[in-house]
Amino acid sequence: MNLPPLSGDKYRLLTVLYATSPADRAAQHNFLAAVDFHDVPMPLDFFVWVAISDNRVVLIDSGADKETCDRRGHIFYRCPTEALKGLGIQPEDVSDVVVTHMHWDHLGNLEKFPNATIHVHKAEMAHATGCGMCHDMLRKPYDVEQVCTVLRALYAGRVSFTETATEIVPGIRIRPVGGHAPGLQIVEVLTGRGTIILASDAMHFYANAALGNPYPVVVNVMDYLNGLTLLRKIAESPDHIVPGHDPKLREVFPPVPEIEAAWDVSLPPLATSDQA
Repeated sequence: MNLPPLSGDKYRLLTVLYATSPADRAAQHNFLAAVDFHDVPMPLDFFVWVAISDNRVVLIDSGADKETCDRRGHIFYRCPTEALKGLGIQPEDVSDVVVTHMHWDHLGNLEKFPNATIHVHKAEMAHATGCGMCHDMLRKPYDVEQVCTVLRALYAGRVSFTETATEIVPGIRIRPVGGHAPGLQIVEVLTGRGTIILASDAMHFYANAALGNPYPVVVNVMDYLNGLTLLRKIAESPDHIVPGHDPKLREVFPPVPEIEAAWDVSLPPLATSDQA
Protein backbone atom coordinates (compact mmCIF):
# COMPACT_ATOMS: atom_id res chain seq x y z
CA MET A 1 0.00 0.00 0.00
CA ASN A 2 1.41 3.38 -1.02
CA LEU A 3 0.87 5.86 1.79
CA PRO A 4 1.48 9.61 1.83
CA PRO A 5 4.74 10.84 3.36
CA LEU A 6 4.61 11.74 7.02
CA SER A 7 4.41 15.43 7.83
CA GLY A 8 4.07 17.57 10.91
CA ASP A 9 6.12 17.00 14.04
CA LYS A 10 9.75 15.94 13.71
CA TYR A 11 11.16 13.81 16.49
CA ARG A 12 14.40 13.08 18.19
CA LEU A 13 14.36 9.28 18.14
CA LEU A 14 16.43 7.30 20.62
CA THR A 15 17.18 3.60 21.01
CA VAL A 16 17.54 2.73 24.71
CA LEU A 17 19.11 -0.53 25.91
CA TYR A 18 17.47 -2.07 28.98
CA ALA A 19 18.69 -5.70 28.92
CA THR A 20 20.75 -8.21 26.97
CA SER A 21 21.07 -11.96 26.61
CA PRO A 22 24.13 -13.94 27.73
CA ALA A 23 27.12 -13.07 25.55
CA ASP A 24 27.67 -16.67 24.46
CA ARG A 25 24.25 -17.05 22.81
CA ALA A 26 24.93 -18.93 19.56
CA ALA A 27 24.09 -17.40 16.19
CA GLN A 28 22.04 -20.47 15.26
CA HIS A 29 19.42 -19.46 17.85
CA ASN A 30 18.50 -16.43 15.75
CA PHE A 31 17.55 -17.99 12.40
CA LEU A 32 14.78 -20.31 11.29
CA ALA A 33 17.00 -22.19 8.80
CA ALA A 34 20.55 -23.29 9.56
CA VAL A 35 23.32 -20.84 8.66
CA ASP A 36 27.07 -21.32 8.80
CA PHE A 37 28.38 -18.62 11.11
CA HIS A 38 30.89 -21.12 12.57
CA ASP A 39 28.89 -21.08 15.81
CA VAL A 40 29.97 -17.55 16.65
CA PRO A 41 28.24 -15.86 19.60
CA MET A 42 25.30 -13.66 18.60
CA PRO A 43 23.57 -12.22 21.68
CA LEU A 44 20.28 -10.36 21.68
CA ASP A 45 19.95 -6.81 22.96
CA PHE A 46 16.63 -5.63 24.34
CA PHE A 47 15.62 -2.07 23.49
CA VAL A 48 12.83 0.42 23.86
CA TRP A 49 12.57 3.53 21.71
CA VAL A 50 11.55 7.06 22.66
CA ALA A 51 10.39 9.72 20.21
CA ILE A 52 10.53 13.28 21.52
CA SER A 53 9.06 16.38 19.87
CA ASP A 54 8.10 19.83 21.09
CA ASN A 55 4.56 18.57 21.65
CA ARG A 56 4.77 15.02 22.99
CA VAL A 57 6.81 12.08 24.19
CA VAL A 58 5.99 8.75 22.55
CA LEU A 59 7.42 5.50 23.89
CA ILE A 60 7.65 2.64 21.42
CA ASP A 61 7.50 -0.54 23.50
CA SER A 62 7.98 -0.49 27.25
CA GLY A 63 10.49 -3.24 27.93
CA ALA A 64 10.38 -5.65 30.86
CA ASP A 65 11.31 -5.56 34.55
CA LYS A 66 14.20 -7.23 36.34
CA GLU A 67 12.17 -10.13 37.70
CA THR A 68 10.93 -11.05 34.23
CA CYS A 69 14.40 -10.79 32.66
CA ASP A 70 15.96 -12.84 35.47
CA ARG A 71 13.30 -15.54 35.18
CA ARG A 72 13.88 -15.85 31.44
CA GLY A 73 17.66 -15.94 31.70
CA HIS A 74 18.57 -12.45 30.47
CA ILE A 75 20.75 -9.72 31.96
CA PHE A 76 18.77 -6.70 33.17
CA TYR A 77 20.40 -3.25 33.14
CA ARG A 78 17.74 -0.73 34.12
CA CYS A 79 14.09 0.20 33.90
CA PRO A 80 13.29 2.35 30.84
CA THR A 81 11.85 4.99 33.18
CA GLU A 82 15.38 5.61 34.50
CA ALA A 83 16.59 6.46 31.01
CA LEU A 84 13.66 8.82 30.49
CA LYS A 85 14.45 10.63 33.75
CA GLY A 86 18.01 11.11 32.50
CA LEU A 87 16.46 13.07 29.62
CA GLY A 88 14.40 15.17 32.03
CA ILE A 89 11.24 13.20 31.18
CA GLN A 90 8.98 11.85 33.91
CA PRO A 91 6.83 8.76 33.23
CA GLU A 92 3.77 11.00 33.56
CA ASP A 93 5.01 13.03 30.56
CA VAL A 94 4.66 10.10 28.15
CA SER A 95 1.59 10.80 25.99
CA ASP A 96 1.51 7.56 24.01
CA VAL A 97 2.92 4.05 24.25
CA VAL A 98 3.03 2.07 21.02
CA VAL A 99 2.97 -1.69 21.60
CA THR A 100 4.62 -3.21 18.53
CA HIS A 101 3.43 -6.59 19.84
CA MET A 102 2.61 -8.11 23.20
CA HIS A 103 5.59 -10.40 23.79
CA TRP A 104 7.11 -10.22 27.27
CA ASP A 105 10.14 -8.12 26.30
CA HIS A 106 8.02 -5.39 24.69
CA LEU A 107 5.02 -5.02 27.04
CA GLY A 108 6.30 -4.61 30.60
CA ASN A 109 6.08 -1.49 32.78
CA LEU A 110 2.83 -0.18 31.25
CA GLU A 111 1.47 0.65 34.69
CA LYS A 112 4.31 3.17 35.11
CA PHE A 113 2.90 5.46 32.38
CA PRO A 114 -0.47 6.52 33.83
CA ASN A 115 -1.28 9.26 31.31
CA ALA A 116 -0.37 7.43 28.12
CA THR A 117 -2.71 6.14 25.44
CA ILE A 118 -1.76 2.54 24.67
CA HIS A 119 -1.75 1.64 20.96
CA VAL A 120 -2.17 -2.10 20.26
CA HIS A 121 -3.15 -4.00 17.12
CA LYS A 122 -6.54 -5.65 17.58
CA ALA A 123 -5.28 -8.99 16.19
CA GLU A 124 -2.51 -9.06 18.78
CA MET A 125 -4.92 -8.46 21.64
CA ALA A 126 -7.22 -11.18 20.32
CA HIS A 127 -4.29 -13.61 20.03
CA ALA A 128 -2.86 -12.91 23.49
CA THR A 129 -6.26 -13.42 25.15
CA GLY A 130 -7.65 -16.14 22.85
CA CYS A 131 -7.49 -19.83 22.09
CA GLY A 132 -3.93 -19.67 20.72
CA MET A 133 -2.81 -19.45 24.35
CA CYS A 134 -3.93 -23.06 24.82
CA HIS A 135 -0.65 -24.04 23.13
CA ASP A 136 2.53 -23.76 25.19
CA MET A 137 4.68 -22.84 22.18
CA LEU A 138 2.43 -19.87 21.31
CA ARG A 139 1.94 -18.89 24.95
CA LYS A 140 5.65 -18.88 25.86
CA PRO A 141 6.54 -15.40 24.45
CA TYR A 142 3.70 -13.80 26.45
CA ASP A 143 3.43 -12.91 30.14
CA VAL A 144 -0.03 -13.13 31.69
CA GLU A 145 0.58 -10.32 34.21
CA GLN A 146 1.69 -7.99 31.42
CA VAL A 147 -1.36 -8.89 29.33
CA CYS A 148 -3.52 -8.02 32.34
CA THR A 149 -2.00 -4.52 32.42
CA VAL A 150 -3.37 -3.96 28.92
CA LEU A 151 -6.79 -5.18 30.05
CA ARG A 152 -6.70 -2.77 33.00
CA ALA A 153 -5.76 0.09 30.69
CA LEU A 154 -8.58 -0.96 28.36
CA TYR A 155 -11.13 -0.82 31.18
CA ALA A 156 -9.71 2.57 32.14
CA GLY A 157 -10.41 3.86 28.61
CA ARG A 158 -6.75 4.26 27.65
CA VAL A 159 -6.33 1.68 24.86
CA SER A 160 -6.55 2.54 21.17
CA PHE A 161 -6.78 -0.41 18.78
CA THR A 162 -5.24 -0.28 15.32
CA GLU A 163 -6.07 -2.51 12.38
CA THR A 164 -4.63 -0.81 9.29
CA ALA A 165 -1.78 1.63 8.72
CA THR A 166 -2.56 4.60 10.98
CA GLU A 167 -0.85 7.90 11.76
CA ILE A 168 -1.50 7.84 15.50
CA VAL A 169 -0.08 11.33 16.11
CA PRO A 170 1.47 13.81 13.66
CA GLY A 171 4.74 12.36 12.38
CA ILE A 172 4.30 8.79 13.68
CA ARG A 173 2.61 5.98 11.79
CA ILE A 174 1.94 2.37 12.78
CA ARG A 175 1.89 -0.20 9.99
CA PRO A 176 0.89 -3.85 10.63
CA VAL A 177 3.08 -6.62 9.20
CA GLY A 178 2.45 -9.76 11.28
CA GLY A 179 4.82 -12.70 10.92
CA HIS A 180 6.63 -12.89 14.24
CA ALA A 181 3.32 -12.26 16.02
CA PRO A 182 -0.19 -11.91 14.55
CA GLY A 183 -0.46 -8.23 15.46
CA LEU A 184 3.16 -7.13 14.99
CA GLN A 185 3.46 -3.51 13.90
CA ILE A 186 6.38 -1.52 12.52
CA VAL A 187 6.59 2.16 13.41
CA GLU A 188 7.52 5.01 11.07
CA VAL A 189 8.85 8.15 12.75
CA LEU A 190 9.55 11.47 11.05
CA THR A 191 12.94 12.89 12.06
CA GLY A 192 15.39 15.50 10.86
CA ARG A 193 17.10 12.93 8.60
CA GLY A 194 13.87 11.57 7.15
CA THR A 195 11.47 8.83 8.16
CA ILE A 196 13.05 6.19 10.37
CA ILE A 197 11.42 2.76 10.43
CA LEU A 198 11.52 0.92 13.72
CA ALA A 199 11.26 -2.66 12.53
CA SER A 200 10.85 -4.12 16.02
CA ASP A 201 10.67 -7.90 15.59
CA ALA A 202 9.86 -7.76 11.89
CA MET A 203 13.68 -7.75 11.67
CA HIS A 204 15.49 -8.84 14.82
CA PHE A 205 18.96 -8.54 13.27
CA TYR A 206 20.32 -6.89 10.17
CA ALA A 207 21.34 -10.42 9.17
CA ASN A 208 17.73 -11.68 9.18
CA ALA A 209 17.05 -9.30 6.31
CA ALA A 210 20.38 -9.81 4.56
CA LEU A 211 19.89 -13.60 4.53
CA GLY A 212 16.12 -13.62 4.09
CA ASN A 213 16.09 -15.96 7.09
CA PRO A 214 13.45 -15.34 9.78
CA TYR A 215 13.93 -15.40 13.52
CA PRO A 216 12.65 -18.81 14.70
CA VAL A 217 9.85 -17.44 16.93
CA VAL A 218 7.30 -16.93 14.17
CA VAL A 219 3.58 -17.60 13.65
CA ASN A 220 3.53 -17.00 9.88
CA VAL A 221 6.72 -17.36 7.84
CA MET A 222 5.22 -15.83 4.70
CA ASP A 223 4.13 -12.73 6.60
CA TYR A 224 7.61 -12.42 8.13
CA LEU A 225 9.28 -12.61 4.71
CA ASN A 226 6.75 -10.18 3.22
CA GLY A 227 7.52 -7.84 6.10
CA LEU A 228 11.22 -7.86 5.20
CA THR A 229 10.30 -7.02 1.62
CA LEU A 230 8.05 -4.18 2.80
CA LEU A 231 10.80 -2.70 4.97
CA ARG A 232 13.16 -2.52 2.00
CA LYS A 233 10.44 -1.08 -0.22
CA ILE A 234 9.35 1.80 2.03
CA ALA A 235 12.70 2.74 3.59
CA GLU A 236 14.61 5.72 2.26
CA SER A 237 17.81 3.67 2.66
CA PRO A 238 18.96 0.59 4.62
CA ASP A 239 20.24 2.93 7.35
CA HIS A 240 16.69 4.21 7.85
CA ILE A 241 15.65 0.75 9.13
CA VAL A 242 16.31 0.02 12.81
CA PRO A 243 16.18 -3.70 13.78
CA GLY A 244 14.64 -4.80 17.04
CA HIS A 245 17.43 -6.67 18.84
CA ASP A 246 20.76 -6.23 17.07
CA PRO A 247 23.77 -5.28 19.27
CA LYS A 248 25.33 -3.87 16.10
CA LEU A 249 23.17 -0.78 16.68
CA ARG A 250 25.69 0.21 19.35
CA GLU A 251 28.28 0.66 16.59
CA VAL A 252 26.08 2.10 13.86
CA PHE A 253 24.54 5.14 15.57
CA PRO A 254 25.98 7.91 17.76
CA PRO A 255 25.53 7.59 21.54
CA VAL A 256 23.21 9.89 23.46
CA PRO A 257 25.32 12.15 25.68
CA GLU A 258 22.68 12.65 28.38
CA ILE A 259 22.24 8.99 29.30
CA GLU A 260 24.19 5.74 29.27
CA ALA A 261 23.49 2.94 26.79
CA ALA A 262 21.30 4.89 24.37
CA TRP A 263 21.84 5.79 20.73
CA ASP A 264 20.34 8.53 18.57
CA VAL A 265 18.92 6.96 15.41
CA SER A 266 17.59 10.32 14.22
CA LEU A 267 21.19 11.38 13.55
CA PRO A 268 23.26 10.16 10.58
CA PRO A 269 24.89 6.77 11.26
CA LEU A 270 28.54 6.51 12.20
CA ALA A 271 29.02 3.26 10.27
CA THR A 272 27.26 1.22 7.64
CA SER A 273 24.59 -1.21 8.77
CA ASP A 274 25.13 -3.59 5.83
CA GLN A 275 25.63 -7.20 6.83
CA ALA A 276 26.02 -9.94 4.25
